[in-house]
Amino acid sequence: MIQGVIITDLHKTKDDRGQVMHMLRCDAKHFIGFGEIYFSTVNLGAVKAWKLHRKMTLNLAVPLGSVRLVLYDERPDSTTRGTVQEIITGEAAYKLITIPPLVWNGFQGLAPGVTLLANCATLPHDPAEVDRREVDDGRIPYIWPQEVSSE
Repeated sequence: MIQGVIITDLHKTKDDRGQVMHMLRCDAKHFIGFGEIYFSTVNLGAVKAWKLHRKMTLNLAVPLGSVRLVLYDERPDSTTRGTVQEIITGEAAYKLITIPPLVWNGFQGLAPGVTLLANCATLPHDPAEVDRREVDDGRIPYIWPQEVSSE
């Protein structure tokens, strides 16, 4: 587990009409603040990586489909520096993943069709606040699986 990353089980309420999937409340102990909410889609097998936010905390949930979320801690003063953390999350394992600033992150679609990932970020998006690396950047010790089986 990477220092500062919080994984919270989320509540779903289902009935014969559908379901309500909770994500984040302002009275949750891990709520920091609100900047914006945005959604990202990813296709089966596709990888969106790598991204690091210098100031923003991410609050990610996957209400539709499934992803492999991979985190890498490169922070010089972190007790988990050099650690890679892989999390499978989505409809079947519905969780909120809180990622602090300065942790590299990327994700890969694991479900057939389109997966939907939601981010309730603590700051509005600012391109000047984001660092990016290529998916195969050797400075991050992780190789994305080429073959994925749909869940």
